[in-house]
Amino acid sequence: METQVTDSPAAERLRLTEIFLSVQGESRSVGWPTVFVRLTGCPLRCQYCDTAYAFHGGHWWDMDAILAEVAQHGVRHVCVTGGEPLAQKRCLLLLQKLCDAGYEVSLETSGALDISGVDPRVSRVVDLKTPGSKEMARNRLENIPLLTPRDQVKFVICDRTDYDWARAMLAEHRLAERCEVLFSPSHGQVRPHELAEWILADKLPVRYQLQLHKVLWGDTPGR
Repeated sequence: METQVTDSPAAERLRLTEIFLSVQGESRSVGWPTVFVRLTGCPLRCQYCDTAYAFHGGHWWDMDAILAEVAQHGVRHVCVTGGEPLAQKRCLLLLQKLCDAGYEVSLETSGALDISGVDPRVSRVVDLKTPGSKEMARNRLENIPLLTPRDQVKFVICDRTDYDWARAMLAEHRLAERCEVLFSPSHGQVRPHELAEWILADKLPVRYQLQLHKVLWGDTPGR
């Protein structure tokens, strides 16, 4: 990826790791051809992170150049992700501009930063960090009352302790009444069928999900 050199003010630029077209592997829009805009940088260090290559580096992109690159792919769905995209304040402007351009926009965020400024047209996919992530203390619980039916909460489950914690959070905060709730097995840590059996045994009102992109392409960056 080449640096996008422009004369635009710094307020109109974001640091990006990559922009690419793939199949959405998670959330309620799973399976849709989607343009992913991956912003660089993240203040968290989850032990299972599969995008550590986005922690550093990247290139500065002009906002108009980002929109032009997204448009070239010719699909309706756009996912802004990271890293932690909200760590860059100008992410909020990008989300607004993508919505204004008519895209179906989702935001993947760790849940450690304030989501209140996100354009209400965006579907916010908020990751609540489990004990197994090693970043549970970073959860910003003030985000929970802000969730709407347009949003989603995701739990990445590393073991039975994580599952029991997530089940307790589901009940305590009545999450399923606020938005869609996703349970996903941490790749290589919980056997996929095992998590499915736990959910079925407890009849939890959650959606089970695997990372479809990993089924198709493994851990290949940009897929």
